[in-house]
Amino acid sequence: MTLNAFYFLSFLAIMSAIMVVLSKNPVYSVLYLIITFFCIAGHYTLMNAQFLAIVHIIVYAGAIMVLFLYVIMLLNLNKESEPHKSNILKFAATICAGLIMLVLIGSLKGTENMLAQQPAAADIGLVKTLGKVMFTEFLLPFEITSVLLLAAMVGAVMLGKPESR
Repeated sequence: MTLNAFYFLSFLAIMSAIMVVLSKNPVYSVLYLIITFFCIAGHYTLMNAQFLAIVHIIVYAGAIMVLFLYVIMLLNLNKESEPHKSNILKFAATICAGLIMLVLIGSLKGTENMLAQQPAAADIGLVKTLGKVMFTEFLLPFEITSVLLLAAMVGAVMLGKPESR
């Protein structure tokens, strides 16, 4: 069952990522990118990392994609105002993308056995395990970070507040 889900999510992620690049309408590209992010979150869930999947959906598919859509709709991109690229520039971009792909393949060569070296625990990505580790081993850094974020919020409010006379 999980293998079928993996193949389905992988196929959907690759197809929607291809559609991000091939789509002429920028709004459709953003919507295809949201589908890609949901597929990646599904992969995180298959790897038993539910917390990472939820954070991925909230941060990327939620906040960042809403900002992308807002900027695209604010810019009002039209075909008439879009500058056309020359064929030489398209060819150079294709060559650069191919070289980047070759570098990535070369850097990942020989890493197929890395997963077999360390067996993962069954509860490594669960929220319960993360909370237990965060509030036992990393309690002091967690609390220092929360005080730092509180101070930053107070500072932002004070800077954004108009001066009263």
